[in-house]
Amino acid sequence: MIKVNNVTLSFGKRVLFDEVNLTFTEGNCYGVIGANGAGKSTFLKILSGEIEPNKGSIEISPGSRMAVLTQNHFEFDEHTVLDTVMMGHKKMWKVMKERDSIYAKADFTEEDGIRAGELEAEFGEMGGYTAESDAAALLSDLGVKESYHSSLLKELPGALKVRILLAQALFGNPDILILDEPTNDLDVETISWLENFLADYQNIVIVVSHDRHFLDAVCTHVADVDRQKIKIFTGNYSFWYESSQLMARQINDKNKKTEEKRQALIDFIARFSANASKSKQATSRKKALEKLTIEEIQPSNRRYPGIIFKQQREVGNQILNVEKLSKVAEDGRILFSDANFTVNKGDKIAFVSKDHTALTSFFEIINKEMVADSGKFEWGTTVTTAYLPNDNSQFFLDKDINLMDWLRQFVPPHVTDVDEPFLRGFLGKMLFSGDEVLKKVGVLSGGEKVRCMISRMMLQDPNVVILDEPTNHLDLESIQAFNEGMVNFKGIVLITSHDHTFLETVSNRVIEITPKGIIDRLMSFDEYLENDRVKQLRQEMYPDSNFVRA
Repeated sequence: MIKVNNVTLSFGKRVLFDEVNLTFTEGNCYGVIGANGAGKSTFLKILSGEIEPNKGSIEISPGSRMAVLTQNHFEFDEHTVLDTVMMGHKKMWKVMKERDSIYAKADFTEEDGIRAGELEAEFGEMGGYTAESDAAALLSDLGVKESYHSSLLKELPGALKVRILLAQALFGNPDILILDEPTNDLDVETISWLENFLADYQNIVIVVSHDRHFLDAVCTHVADVDRQKIKIFTGNYSFWYESSQLMARQINDKNKKTEEKRQALIDFIARFSANASKSKQATSRKKALEKLTIEEIQPSNRRYPGIIFKQQREVGNQILNVEKLSKVAEDGRILFSDANFTVNKGDKIAFVSKDHTALTSFFEIINKEMVADSGKFEWGTTVTTAYLPNDNSQFFLDKDINLMDWLRQFVPPHVTDVDEPFLRGFLGKMLFSGDEVLKKVGVLSGGEKVRCMISRMMLQDPNVVILDEPTNHLDLESIQAFNEGMVNFKGIVLITSHDHTFLETVSNRVIEITPKGIIDRLMSFDEYLENDRVKQLRQEMYPDSNFVRA
């Protein structure tokens, strides 16, 4: 158990937490959510002891071992992969090092023998004799091949380091597991493995993540960081979101009778409780929901952007035709070759690949920002595109311009009445209000820049929207609003994303771009991942890889 007692933290005049009191109990997984800058990662650092609060304390059950997913990717550069993982169990590692140093002595004494015996017993109790094989198995499960196990971390690419540091945190069954964005740089197969691992985990898990599919799969509770407080709610992220939205609607609907509102909430809880029985967190989440009282459901205080795309005109029969398109990277590797497909009316296509550079390159080619090595593509004459690139830095080179003037640059020719209220309307939908519209773009955060880019896109009245990693830098509120905006959009969507829920709820077709061609299927993202024929084709396309990134 972890108890948070009256924790207060401020930086100068800014109060991040004000007398927070919480209890985290065994057998539950808590998803910590909140707007960007609310203090989610800082809260994890308080729990782990990395940051001392100004007031209050953290109380942990005696004898409990805590493991934290480190964000320092260079801390273990001089250690081998296997040693790095085993170092996750600090006490066991310390015992092993002391034992080994005693055995290495040239003048081994009787006292040394007694101490070595004590250490051997302690080492065995902690599972030390199977530690190396356990660490190796964990690494293999996370997609780190055995050939890397004896390598130094500094010799490995960043994406592999992430997996190794995750293995370090998971190693040895810690009583308390603290994970900050554990799915970053993981492919869908590895994320699925982690979801199953945590769903079966019997101890305390506290996790920060912007991946809604992951939060839904593993969380029994949501810890909501908002307005200097943290409140714990029963259920996963979707339950928290939908129940808070339902409560907010009911509060606004003053004409509805109290008893009708109560019955609607009871029915809602029952539906989610039934759904929970089919989930990976079946037992614990279903029991938690069954104990939930209506009084615990509260409306969210969050503000959600208004992401609404309107088409100036509907697309014609010819949208996009791609013929034998190929591209080779600067280092000589084939990004994609012989890509042939046609975009049809009603298509919302999820583009996936093992190599994200291939996806970004493909999107840049069809947006005429990069030239293909061979092949061609042709857009229909009725098409108006709006593109959200992975890297938006070229749009913010003039750092002294304010948001109003920045947006004014992108007003399309068909819009003639461009006054201040018009521009404020688009910025206001993305939560820039009042004097915020006069901020210089040079001081914007990554998330604010993406919201500006979305304002720019909505201004175009497009009938084709192209999105390269649209959830990068956004908080959960913006991701949720963007997701719903794309579900409701009547035009064409071409999207690549690491957000599983975004792809599953938006797309109705999947195209996988590979060095050996494409796989093209008219089906949902989840169906694509589970399809046996697709699995066979993917294995043929990537014969040297166990994992394919979406």
